[in-house]
Amino acid sequence: MQIGFIGLGSMGAAIAMNLFESGHQVQVFNRNPARTEPLRRAGATVAASPAEAAHLADVVFSMVADDAALTSVTLGEAGILAGLRPGAVHVSLSTIGVDTAQALTVRHREAGVGFVSAPVFGRPDAAAARKLFIMAAGADEHLKVAVPLLEQLGQSVGIVGVDPSQANLVKLIGNFMLSVIIETLGEACAVAGKAGIDPMHFVDLLTNANFNAPPYKIYGSMIASQQFQPAGFSLPLGQKDNRLMLAAAEALGVPLPLASLVHDRFLAVRSQGIGAEHDWSAVALCALTEAGMRK
Repeated sequence: MQIGFIGLGSMGAAIAMNLFESGHQVQVFNRNPARTEPLRRAGATVAASPAEAAHLADVVFSMVADDAALTSVTLGEAGILAGLRPGAVHVSLSTIGVDTAQALTVRHREAGVGFVSAPVFGRPDAAAARKLFIMAAGADEHLKVAVPLLEQLGQSVGIVGVDPSQANLVKLIGNFMLSVIIETLGEACAVAGKAGIDPMHFVDLLTNANFNAPPYKIYGSMIASQQFQPAGFSLPLGQKDNRLMLAAAEALGVPLPLASLVHDRFLAVRSQGIGAEHDWSAVALCALTEAGMRK
């Protein structure tokens, strides 16, 4: 299949390489051309714009940082919609707001092309290993095209429904739940450490009991050791998702007290100069600092 791929950050580069290695013809675009080099050396084609990457494609994937970036690469004279042929499908893997997904759904429908939202759960190592958990939503005819490709990238593809924005809402809810786990682990490690229990041993005890789940294991180890670099998922991106979750909940009239707490935690840790070079689990430093347990 002829595939275009827009956005070659740590996640996008791994996913695009997997599509290429699955035997598809892949044409890639990234704002920083240096990020295209590994795929070019492997045999993929490098496009000069999103429109060029989309021009011959049956399906175009995008994996970019935020709503503004997705809107930029999708719309305009050099955007995906300018190059995508009628009947082709754009699969957005990005974590974006519900309102942006709804607006892009309309723009794609007006252009006569398909739009599927398929945000992913997983870090760059999971992307490279094809171990992502993918949440997909879109019209049935577009999902029939997108899902077989998505199944080549992850260990499961969950079908949310026909409205693409609902997949984005599910992803935001999932990230909200993960952010609460991070805050909980920070507070728990602070209590254990203050009592003289080694935080790494504490996390090991619980993750070998009834907290035997990847989020507790991955983030528990990072928080107990206070090692937040390199960033698998950067702090500003986590903060962005928290804002989008709060905005979606407000639009629905749903209070989210825990998300509001995490929002303030993000502000506090950013005020300490902790930023994009840190993993979002560094939010746990707030609880550790308040307890006098920060290294």
